[in-house]
Amino acid sequence: MVIDQLIPESPKDSFLQEDLEHIADSNVPMEELKGSSILVTGATGLVGSQMVRALACMNRLKQTDIHILALVRSPEKARRIYGDLLDRKDIELVQGDLMCGLKVDGRVDYIIHGAAVTASRTMVTEPVNTIMTAIDGTRNVLELAREKNIRAMVYLSSMEVYGKWDGSSEVTEDKMGYVDPLAVRSNYPEGKRMCENMCVAYLTQYQVPVRIARLAQTFGAGILPGENRVFAQFARSAMNGTDIVLHTKGLSEGNYCYTADTIRALLTILVKGKNGEAYNISNEENHTTIADMAEFAAEKLAGGKIRVVFDIPQSNTFGYAADTKMKLSAAKMRSLGWEPQYNLEQCYRRMMGSMRCMQEEQN
Repeated sequence: MVIDQLIPESPKDSFLQEDLEHIADSNVPMEELKGSSILVTGATGLVGSQMVRALACMNRLKQTDIHILALVRSPEKARRIYGDLLDRKDIELVQGDLMCGLKVDGRVDYIIHGAAVTASRTMVTEPVNTIMTAIDGTRNVLELAREKNIRAMVYLSSMEVYGKWDGSSEVTEDKMGYVDPLAVRSNYPEGKRMCENMCVAYLTQYQVPVRIARLAQTFGAGILPGENRVFAQFARSAMNGTDIVLHTKGLSEGNYCYTADTIRALLTILVKGKNGEAYNISNEENHTTIADMAEFAAEKLAGGKIRVVFDIPQSNTFGYAADTKMKLSAAKMRSLGWEPQYNLEQCYRRMMGSMRCMQEEQN
């Protein structure tokens, strides 16, 4: 691989490119990853795509010579997301559907498994598909990990595994709240819980070296076109000068982390995490209710030119998770040497700058 001939990872988005280069220049322990082959599932999703770009940036700036295997269902979608970056020799697209098994030629040293249903509406309109994507998809990835005798795997779980909390204490990895198995929206947290247990089962029975990352809501520069989660909705409202419409009372307490901070955390877990253990990835300072974050966007980001409007339907047609008072502790993640670096306003400012870059490119 000729390093000086590699194109940048996101040349048209200065905010994202800056993030990627910051990751490459950070204290991520990348020595162990040099010359390895890393498979990233969910490579057309938010976290997966940024992981692929970050590894590519490490190759260009730090000569890590990582062979990046990006698993996608649609090469056409991948081309729309990555553009000319796919012409680089250090990135190989692997086309496949996790539901149908997984075949990868050649060596695989590490796996970052991020493929999952993430749209709340899909969780209530296609609950069976949501469950089976989690269970069957993760099983097939673990089988590949077993076959390839990998060095380490990180499974991307979610803070939703913790269920309901009363807010009386910070949530550490050894605690667990209540999830109602009779609520259809519970397919997501229950599926994540089962997948975590499946990871432990493969570690115990087949010695597959897997670690678990429990992600807070993650956003920042480089969000994908069509992203419709609450952070993107609030940002668009602030940018377009339109009122923010909430379909709940917004009482649920959210835990957030900037995308670049999350990528650094995942790489740290991949190299330094302990098999069979879970790690919360969250910035404790970026903790707020949905309603307060909406007010923050209206007042701080939009300069008070828009309002927060409540339009609450009688049924949960939007698939929002049940209200919970939960603040994640990232102390265990910090013990590995990781520190989050972006506060909530920086998360939004950088994401909005990135969104403007995308708009300019489209125009």
